[in-house]
Amino acid sequence: MRKTFIAVSVALGAPFAATPGHAETLNLLIWESYIDQKILDRWTQNSGVAVHQIYYDSGDARDEVLSDPHSNIDLVVVGENGADLFGKRGILEPLTEKNVPSLKDYKPEWTSRCAGYAIPYLWGTMGIAYRSDKISTAPTSWNDLMSPAPELKKHIAMYDDHNEAFIAPLVLLGKSINANDNETLKQAFELMKKQAPFVLTYDYVITSIQNPDIGKDIYMAIAYSGDQHVLNDKAGTPGVWRYAVPKEGTFSWLDCMAVTTASPRKQLALQLLDFIGSPESAAANAEALTMPTASEAALKLIPAETRSNTEIYPPAEILAKSQYQKELSVQSIQTRRRIISSMANFQ
Repeated sequence: MRKTFIAVSVALGAPFAATPGHAETLNLLIWESYIDQKILDRWTQNSGVAVHQIYYDSGDARDEVLSDPHSNIDLVVVGENGADLFGKRGILEPLTEKNVPSLKDYKPEWTSRCAGYAIPYLWGTMGIAYRSDKISTAPTSWNDLMSPAPELKKHIAMYDDHNEAFIAPLVLLGKSINANDNETLKQAFELMKKQAPFVLTYDYVITSIQNPDIGKDIYMAIAYSGDQHVLNDKAGTPGVWRYAVPKEGTFSWLDCMAVTTASPRKQLALQLLDFIGSPESAAANAEALTMPTASEAALKLIPAETRSNTEIYPPAEILAKSQYQKELSVQSIQTRRRIISSMANFQ
């Protein structure tokens, strides 16, 4: 789903040219492999407006781009926290059913999480992705990732995002994933420090799996639901990567798609957002990515077999143990980033 921030910076450092044959081009800031290209192709065919995707591979990288007033971004995929934060800062355009009619197909419990500045895009959980040809017994606990078996030394991929990096240790400690106090973060640090010798990379697994030097040596990773399908595509071996949600509970995430207030093509961007959020597009996108949709109208278009797949639509008991992310204090973010930066010292 992601490329490195270097690639994002280079892309933004040069002016965007219109795609040949198209007078307008919309710039979409998004994870890699996170939208069905056929949907964008249909939009371009119907509207004559091209869509240029700019990839990021962490929330921190995305936020840095989004905070740049000269980034030339028209649309962006953000987490629910980001929708609220950047919306209140005036960076995201307020949305209603008037400027995005497809919002009517989303229940208030979903739209409220995007804070009125974005449309619910896709949702899921965070868990453990693993290679079934290397790991015969499916992981069931965060301990399987944080205190791995000896044979997994230098075969673990973690993630250096200041939110996601702390989910496994904080859940194991029985703490909130949104912990801000130094004592709790210190306890999480101790668990992360003990795990560090087993970690091959702190790059997001979709990025690191494509690294020819280390990709073949990754057997287990912290991952988002749906990542296993992208990993299988990258590996070229259907079904080798699988996904498990630990019994202790996890992080239930929601991604939102928004239009920037600074977009010089705002009306076109709003039209594209409405097109992506429509029942037909939302259903096709969810099916193509093998991920759950938040659109009630789209859900009716998805086969019952898919809706009953618990790897895509988690059972109620798992969701009951899940936590949502909330905005962290500045001090907490700084502490978390210092901890992540120090992990290299313990590998």
